[in-house]
Amino acid sequence: MSQQSRTRPSGSTTALNEAYDTALLDLDGVVYAGGEAIAYAVESLNTARDAGMRLAYVTNNALRPPDTVAAHLTELGVPADPADVITSAQAVSRLIAEQLPQGSKVLVIGGDGLRIALRERGLEPVESADDDPAAVVQGYGGPDLAWGRFAEACYAINRGVPWFASNTDLTIPSARGIMPGNGAAVEVVRIATGAEPQVAGKPLPPMHRETILRTGAKRALVVGDRLDTDIEGAFNGGVDSLLVLTGVTDAAELLTAEPQHRPTYVDADLRGLLTGQPEVTDVTDVTGATGVTGAFGCGGWTAYVSGGALVLDGDGAALDGLRALCAAAWRDAGDGSCTLDAGKALAKLGL
Repeated sequence: MSQQSRTRPSGSTTALNEAYDTALLDLDGVVYAGGEAIAYAVESLNTARDAGMRLAYVTNNALRPPDTVAAHLTELGVPADPADVITSAQAVSRLIAEQLPQGSKVLVIGGDGLRIALRERGLEPVESADDDPAAVVQGYGGPDLAWGRFAEACYAINRGVPWFASNTDLTIPSARGIMPGNGAAVEVVRIATGAEPQVAGKPLPPMHRETILRTGAKRALVVGDRLDTDIEGAFNGGVDSLLVLTGVTDAAELLTAEPQHRPTYVDADLRGLLTGQPEVTDVTDVTGATGVTGAFGCGGWTAYVSGGALVLDGDGAALDGLRALCAAAWRDAGDGSCTLDAGKALAKLGL
């Protein structure tokens, strides 16, 4: 099934870690949250790697350099090398280096991850708009990034200096909940200057290109928790995706996903890497229901549209019910976003 025609989650008779050679894993909300490993992540990743799957960690967070991220993963119990980590700082630095001469000064609004990535591309990080920068680059700088850094960006951009952003994620997950991401900080500068940045991170092509160049993946599976970055990035790159429900996206949001946000597979957490995926099938007879359009079955569940609402009958694993509901919702929505009432259906699943 092509990405453009996806109207239901796909099935796989083969475990995903065997069907794909490389997992392109998001970090925040997938492997860890607030620095602590998410349940089942460590065991699942180690099992997938030991079985021959390459693990690459692809993050829009530009704050930390790859060696720091790799050390953190290793500390959590998932051995990783810096070469296994691909960041939006690396992607945006390549983008800048392709447009500026070697040795150009770049005003950095963000953390050390950006500075290190720029130096690797032969660019010189600077801290002030008065340092005569040839570009401005903005990436997540942590919760304590000073307001004055935004002012420096505005001074330079208002002088006509080109502006780049590592990514525009409005939020990121943390141990205490959802907090503002780099996209929120980018909005501050956009409002103050009226300018538009060139963006490198997921879901845009520069990040996918960086990932493929660094991993050499032939059969890649994107694994993420966000529809608007991870899943859309896979869609734009023409590769399959696995959505895990351990981060930002919840079941209700998944049902309203537009075509570019519909994952190939859906699972609760990273244990989904180690298993096949159940098929969602067409159901031709829904006993006792009237006005039914588009009925789908998965596990012990049947989902369909009736009376302007998504309806779910049956029993079984909650994820199977969600997969069936996705098929009913996405078919009804076509190329748009499902607007049907899903409250009662999701309540049956405890979601």
